[in-house]
Amino acid sequence: MFERFTRGARATVKGAVAQAERAGASSVTEEHLLLALLEQEGGRAAFAATALGLHDRRASLDAAFAEARRRGGLTKADTDALAGIGIDLGAIVSRVEGAHGEGALDAGRRGRRWWSGHRPFTPGAKTVLENALRVALGRGDRFIGEEHLLLALTAKPGVVADVLADHGATYTAVQRALYGSVADGGDGEGDAGQGHAQAG
Repeated sequence: MFERFTRGARATVKGAVAQAERAGASSVTEEHLLLALLEQEGGRAAFAATALGLHDRRASLDAAFAEARRRGGLTKADTDALAGIGIDLGAIVSRVEGAHGEGALDAGRRGRRWWSGHRPFTPGAKTVLENALRVALGRGDRFIGEEHLLLALTAKPGVVADVLADHGATYTAVQRALYGSVADGGDGEGDAGQGHAQAG
């Protein structure tokens, strides 16, 4: 699959590893892929990210990811489901942090390595890479570019897709920014969603 990656897509994957190293994380996540993607310049995905205002709201994205890590990586859907059965996640986070310190539920804190070495990709990050292939195939593209990675990040349910959607970057909005009318070319969203179902 990696032989189909464009130079920019390969740089994004390498950049995600560097993001994980800088954060002291033991593995490469979807968040690292997105942050590395936002550092790329000159490609179609960079244009779409700029058009959607993601570069201008980088601090807001970082804050949203930090808050999600405080919640132990739970998505909005998870939080809403817990609230539906009477569990106030905010109160639980406050109590845990009161007893164990700020960020105690941050899964990335556990098992941190401060030395350089191989960092595996999480299952979620691997699914994004697989879905990028499905998005490319759905569009009839013979390559996997940064734009396919960006679409795959919006298609995989989870914290990254939630944060992107909160910042106006849904699958449809990204597709429109990349290709104009959503009707142009292949849909891709169905393919990516099917990939998540198969891989998840």
